[in-house]
Parts: sequence; structure tokens; C-alpha cells
Amino acid sequence: MSCILHIETSTSVCSVAVSEDGKVIFDKADRTGNNHAEALGSFVDEAMSFADSHAIPLDAVAVSGGPGSYTGLRIGVSMAKGVCYALDIPLISVSTLELMCVPVLLRYDDMEENALLCPMIDARRMEVYASLYDRALKPVRDIQADVVDSDTYRKWLDERPVYFFGNGAAKCIETINHPNAHIIDGIEPLAKWMMPLAEKKMLNNIHEDVAYYVPFYLKDFVAKTPKKLL
Repeated sequence: MSCILHIETSTSVCSVAVSEDGKVIFDKADRTGNNHAEALGSFVDEAMSFADSHAIPLDAVAVSGGPGSYTGLRIGVSMAKGVCYALDIPLISVSTLELMCVPVLLRYDDMEENALLCPMIDARRMEVYASLYDRALKPVRDIQADVVDSDTYRKWLDERPVYFFGNGAAKCIETINHPNAHIIDGIEPLAKWMMPLAEKKMLNNIHEDVAYYVPFYLKDFVAKTPKKLL
């Protein structure tokens, strides 16, 4: 097994964790959404000091690779690359939507066998970044930016239960309005949930090129002119 530093900054929550041999041994999160760059630097310093004080060498850095906030993803990936360069260790990327499924599978092990999981990240207005997975985390539909209406997920809802969660789900559930649609509250992408996915990639020697890796933004960044300058 291995010791991995996990970094998650894709939404308003900034979090860092350290796992060793499949267990989370350090976990820190900031939900204020005020300054990811400042909070992340502090958390990473604490995490690395914790590992050093326990004589645990880091074997890799795992970072949440999107989709999500353009700025948040850049901050997280930049920090992850910096640590990888400094320590000469591998970089692992974990899908933000896939890692959101981890706490759902852990908490709801009695879910229907044919159920689908639909993690959603708010992309403003009625748009969300979303994907569909089965209970084995096999993708049923690729990640897309969905403008949600009553028909967006009807194809799957007519066939089986679909569980929606994440900060984009609450605004969509009334619009979807289907007997097979279920919403799970309180699910957010956190560094500690990356552990099983990162461990699997580490075991299978699946790493990113530290020099050329970029997160999955899904949509291009669009700079806006401040209102006071209009």
C-alpha cells in the first residue's frame, strides 16, 4: 500500500487529506469559500508536517481533476504539481464527480442493485456538470454540462431509480419530478473521499504527466468585466 496526499478544490470547499494503507490519517476542510489559495497552502503544510512527524514518506499526490470551478481547479492542480516536483513523486488525477459517489456508496449500501448515481456540480442557472454511474462506478453516460429540464434524465428514470446529489442537485429535483428520482443531501467533493479511487490508480500504476497535466474544465473560462467598469 502507499501514503498519498489528497487535494480537492473543485467547488467552494477546500480540503486536504492524507491516507496511508487505505486509511485516512489526516483530514482538513474549509467551507467558507473565501480564499482557496491561502487555505490550501496552510492545509498542505499541515498535512506534510503531520506525515513528517510520523516518519511517513509521501508516495504520491492525488488531485481532484474536475469538472468544477475553473479557478479552484487551477489552484489545486498547481499545488499538487508543486509538491510532486519538490518530492519527485507521481501525480494522480481523480474525477470530481466520481469521488462524490464514494460517500453515497458507503452510506447507502442497501440501494437498489440497478440504481444509477448522478453526481451534480452547480454550474449556475439551471446548468449542472453531471454524469451517470452504476453501483460499480462504471460510467453509464459521460460527463456533460446539462441544462436540466423534465426530460434531461427521463431515459434512465423510466427504467430504474436514479439518485441525484451534490450542490447542483437541490435546484433540479423539482424540475425533474419523477417517481424514480431521489435526492441525497449533504454530499460534497472532499479530499478524504478520493482515497479508494487514488489507491486503485496507484496500485495499477496510473499516473499523470506532471509537466503537461491539466484538469478537466469541461467549459472554457470566460473572463467578465467588473460591473463598476461597465
